[in-house]
Amino acid sequence: MIYRLIGEGAMVLHMAFLVYVAVGGFLAWKWPRAFWPHLACALYGLGVTVIGWVCPLTRIENWGREQAGQTGLPSEGFIEHYLTGVIYPTEHLLTAQLLVALSVAVSWTGCLLLYRRRRRAPSEDPA
Repeated sequence: MIYRLIGEGAMVLHMAFLVYVAVGGFLAWKWPRAFWPHLACALYGLGVTVIGWVCPLTRIENWGREQAGQTGLPSEGFIEHYLTGVIYPTEHLLTAQLLVALSVAVSWTGCLLLYRRRRRAPSEDPA
């Protein structure tokens, strides 16, 4: 039972990480220091996508499921198993990846604009 919980917990954390990569940059609009953790996560996500690194959460999920007597994820990995063909059609994988990249770019652009506005605001004279 504990191994199944480990596998399920890793799956939930993995999904939360993907959501954070896609939209977590918008948190920096309210809390500017949130930019740096999002930058690290987004760069790691880019590395997984472009270079093909295996995410440790995938390994943990596979281990937990296999210890519980279940089958692990297929060799294609987490995104292909849970998202591709389920959330969006298989032929739109590139479109989904580009939309996530666009979301990150918009959030970072907004963060930069807000940062510049905040830096300028104290020096402006309201009179």
